[in-house]
Amino acid sequence: MEDAGRALAADLRRGDLVVLTGPLGAGKTTLTRGIGAGLGVRGPVQSPTFVLARTHPSLVDGPPLVHVDAYRLGSAMELDDLDIDFAGSVVVVEWGAGMLDGVADSWLEVEIARPTGAAEGADGPEASGDLDDDEPRTLRVTGRGPRWAGGRYADPT
Repeated sequence: MEDAGRALAADLRRGDLVVLTGPLGAGKTTLTRGIGAGLGVRGPVQSPTFVLARTHPSLVDGPPLVHVDAYRLGSAMELDDLDIDFAGSVVVVEWGAGMLDGVADSWLEVEIARPTGAAEGADGPEASGDLDDDEPRTLRVTGRGPRWAGGRYADPT
């Protein structure tokens, strides 16, 4: 997942938004760690679950990485209330599906599938396997909006 993040970082620039979806333990934070390494930001890149958003400045005169965990946010307005510099940063939002209304006109949607990752239980996400298992993941990267139109990640629909 880190290698995939490094590869994805090569296509990212200031103002890009990346939305990660996938079950608990799918590798969202690990992918973000790779994006951070590829962008050359100060680390460590770790889950911002308890702070909601963490900014990692660039060490190589590139854009900073803003890493957001939207799991506990209820709406796009709450995401907007975090006062994130979307235009001047690369912003990666975990659990961000459905949180983009009015926040951006373009973004990359990265869906991560893991064979045993997690199952949705009555009380929220529950691990259905060992989350540390080294097992294959499938990534589907889809560009939404004008920034990604006609490129490698263009939405095929």
